[in-house]
Amino acid sequence: QVQLVESGGGLVQAGGSLRLSCAGAGRTFSSGAMGWFRQAPGKEREFVVAINWSGGRTYYADSVKGRFTISRDNAKNTVYLQMNSLKPEDTAVYYCAARPWANIATGPYEYDYWGQGTQVTVSS
Repeated sequence: QVQLVESGGGLVQAGGSLRLSCAGAGRTFSSGAMGWFRQAPGKEREFVVAINWSGGRTYYADSVKGRFTISRDNAKNTVYLQMNSLKPEDTAVYYCAARPWANIATGPYEYDYWGQGTQVTVSS
């Protein structure tokens, strides 16, 4: 079992930055891949980025590539999402997710554990 808690969301102007954190608890946290997803009102939950168990491999959605950076600190059981050059279309609730397997996955159905989400709002 893994418990996840996101923080760091908020309101920012276009072009600004935010850093999200996802604190995890549970014996499988450091051995599993992690992902960030987001969901805007009226839209499906979409993949943003994922990182493998060690942090050595990452995979980004095209929409955030070059602007967002994922990292993890297994000693602190925490995953981070640094978001730069934010755009109004980045506005959504952001969720972190965990899976017990080491390799990266991009489908929400491939993750077993979810945080409660944190709101990110980018004004134009």
